Amino acid sequence: MYCEDFVPEDEVLLRARGRAAELGCASISAGTGAALSAVAAALRARAVVEVGTGTGVGSLWLLRGMPTDGVLTTIDIEVEHQRAAKTAFAEAGIRSTRTRTIPGRASEVLPRLTDGAYDLVLVAADKPRYADHAEQALRLLRPGGVLAIDGALARGRVADPAVRDETTTIVRHVGRQLRDDERVVPAMLPVGDGLLLAVRR
Repeated sequence: MYCEDFVPEDEVLLRARGRAAELGCASISAGTGAALSAVAAALRARAVVEVGTGTGVGSLWLLRGMPTDGVLTTIDIEVEHQRAAKTAFAEAGIRSTRTRTIPGRASEVLPRLTDGAYDLVLVAADKPRYADHAEQALRLLRPGGVLAIDGALARGRVADPAVRDETTTIVRHVGRQLRDDERVVPAMLPVGDGLLLAVRR
């Protein structure tokens, strides 16, 4: 699809994507990454949280949109994935002071982060807990900050009301909640597997 290839990935991103395939972990699409990088740049996002480090594909896209003094806090339950992400960060020449990798469950880490201190929160893992992660993210965001949820179309299943499997139902519910939440201004972008954005009022 044209929008997925519009901003091409370089060798560092492609190698990180290759490591993800080897480890069997998901990565955001190139189109989603480009959109997130643009959002981070528009926000001049200096404090970003990522749920789901993977091998660093999403992290790299976010960091490329952030100012050079911005810090990415990225959370993943798999230490091996974060080790691969650190390799990608080193290959990209990203200073170690710009990333804070926290191993563990997002449901345990997010409550420990500071209220209203973040410009952007990306939720890209642990779909069964998307609703909890979204609520925690809204607490973390400053006014004007953005919550981004990857996989918000669940491979096209969200738009089909006849599909009622557990994951699709959860993702659909989160989308509806944010669409109707007066605290945010929402939008659904048709990149990757759907990118739901919600701007904190």
